[in-house]
Amino acid sequence: METFRSDPGLNLSPFSIRMSATVTLDIPDHIHQRLVNTAEATQRPLNDIILRALQIGSPPPWDDVPPEFQAALAALDRLDDDALWRIARGQRDEAELERYDELLDRNQNGSLTAAEKNELTALRKEAERFMLCKAQAAVLLRWRGHSILPEA
Repeated sequence: METFRSDPGLNLSPFSIRMSATVTLDIPDHIHQRLVNTAEATQRPLNDIILRALQIGSPPPWDDVPPEFQAALAALDRLDDDALWRIARGQRDEAELERYDELLDRNQNGSLTAAEKNELTALRKEAERFMLCKAQAAVLLRWRGHSILPEA
């Protein structure tokens, strides 16, 4: 049995170390021995090796995206699989896509009004948020053990 605490010296991102918790868990002997072997081979504390293993095996992070999108991506962690599938398979509204393309074309010609520039910016941010959420939903589904390949 191992008891460990997260160590601020592991160079984890600041977002991921807002707090720490102590967890006691039973680790099967063969996994424990591999972790001990790795700690000895790398001359690193066993805690660091266990935390690294947890970090690699944890749900995909969202802290490397712009801050304005992090709350939307973080909220996906709490959704059940059905909700994630709806997001991963979601499509943008066709009229909104046409409007976005129209504004892009007019922007290239330099013929947008200030209001249209604001609209284009808002549509671009919504498109980015939509795609990030789709991608994160797919990654979470994959991490939860689902095949995300399209059905043949």
